[in-house]
Amino acid sequence: MTTERLTNRKMRTYAEFWPYYLQEHAKPQTRALHYIGTGIVIAALAALMLTGSLWFLLVAMTAGYAFAWIGHFFVEHNRPATFTYPLWSLISDFRMTWDWVTGSLPAELKRAGVE
Repeated sequence: MTTERLTNRKMRTYAEFWPYYLQEHAKPQTRALHYIGTGIVIAALAALMLTGSLWFLLVAMTAGYAFAWIGHFFVEHNRPATFTYPLWSLISDFRMTWDWVTGSLPAELKRAGVE
């Protein structure tokens, strides 16, 4: 896989998208904001399942987007990938968080050309 920036072409597969997604999350602060948002999403969805209160769905959606967009607009200074690739971005938020938790993210970042 090439490490060139992948922002100027349409992604046709998730395998192409994943390195692009990581490149769009190059700064550790952006990734940290995503981890916080994703953690709140997971907690809110668990609370929704336990209580049945739809307020937790609103919390999940708000937290997930708010933390991510703060990272993109004020830290990374780029456009969130979710505007163009909503499903792949959602999957990648959880994948990136999982890879961070399990310690496999540094290798993924290196493969994507993010140092």
